[in-house]
Amino acid sequence: MRQPLIIDRSQDLQFMTEALELARQGAALGEVPVGAVLVLGGQVVGRGFNCPISSADPSAHAEMVAIRDAACHLANYRLPETTLYVTLEPCSMCAGLMVHARVRRLVFGTAEPRAGVAVSRGQFFSQDWLNHRVLVEGGLLAEECAALLGSFFRQRRQSA
Repeated sequence: MRQPLIIDRSQDLQFMTEALELARQGAALGEVPVGAVLVLGGQVVGRGFNCPISSADPSAHAEMVAIRDAACHLANYRLPETTLYVTLEPCSMCAGLMVHARVRRLVFGTAEPRAGVAVSRGQFFSQDWLNHRVLVEGGLLAEECAALLGSFFRQRRQSA
């Protein structure tokens, strides 16, 4: 049975700040700066940042890495009652993974107008054919998340 959802906004800020720090770590390695943390009961159980370039793995998005980390840590492929904090609106691959993993809540930073499927290019999570509902909230620390991405791509264009 599902527990009632109690949202602590100060914890939301804390965990999104941690996701931003992970995004910075990825940027330092030349990866697109997106970070994610998966939280269960107020504790981080999974962390990740984008690393498809350094890992030679096209699926190594921040969300995917954090969810894999949590599943390994918890020894379970289902992650009910968890909240995923990610600095950028998820793509279709990551959204599908959240449904399959049974993530309860998604909190993202900035919208992704080209490929985001939570609100920008569609409302994936509200499709009636899905067998699991993920609660979605966007815009937490959106300016900071967008600024980090913008700075990264400006630097990349200047170096090219």
